[in-house]
Amino acid sequence: MSSGSAKKRPCISPHLLWEYDLSSFDFDKSKRVVIERVIERGTLDDWREMIRYYGEEQVLNVARQSRQLSAKDKGFTEIFIHSTLLHAA
Repeated sequence: MSSGSAKKRPCISPHLLWEYDLSSFDFDKSKRVVIERVIERGTLDDWREMIRYYGEEQVLNVARQSRQLSAKDKGFTEIFIHSTLLHAA
């Protein structure tokens, strides 16, 4: 994601990352934590922000390789990312 210009930080629900200081939180270095938390407990808006920031492929790759997520969460992620609900206005 190094396109030369800084990306706008994702607006993820703070309660998902309650134990971190979000003023200095590095969303790139901690992408696995963010993606797993959003998949497990995030709102639709959290999902949209996660996709906007990391992109579908990166989210899918983290989900597929995760040891934290259940098989159910991984399967849901595969289906939900390509659903019309996620991309509906």
